[in-house]
Amino acid sequence: MQGFVHVYTGNGKGKTTAALGLALRAAGAGLRVFIGQFLKNCPYSEIRALERYADCISLEQYGTGCFVFGNPSDADRAAARRGFVKIMQHLASGAFDMVILDEVNIAVHFGMISVEELLALIDKRPDRVELILTGRYADSKIIERADLVTDMTEVKHYYAKGVEARKGIEK
Repeated sequence: MQGFVHVYTGNGKGKTTAALGLALRAAGAGLRVFIGQFLKNCPYSEIRALERYADCISLEQYGTGCFVFGNPSDADRAAARRGFVKIMQHLASGAFDMVILDEVNIAVHFGMISVEELLALIDKRPDRVELILTGRYADSKIIERADLVTDMTEVKHYYAKGVEARKGIEK
């Protein structure tokens, strides 16, 4: 099976959710999935749910908190760097049919990973591996290289009314 490169980007809600839905579909088809979450180190509800699929979906977080607001710290940058190295190892191992780099576009946007490094990762992935890149601010070079790009556009969101992230819906 030929693998493709997907990008889920934009300011709207649903980028990670789309990637997780694809991971669940892949697992249901017997594929092995690896998810690396950049900038995150929180017990989001999806992590507890994915524990039920530990035989076919692996997840690691490469962050120091729940997300980066403002400029990333040196610790944030180091966590992203460690994660990127591990993902390169996972890709090279051949153990996974699908690899999801959640929030990698933001890591690139903040200079935690260079766009050239991400392009090199795309080029080095085995042809059979489906690669999913999520996060706002996808670089135009990444968009150009991808096979599928979805731009999540916010039309309306209840956050504007002061609604905070709800357990099981946004976290």
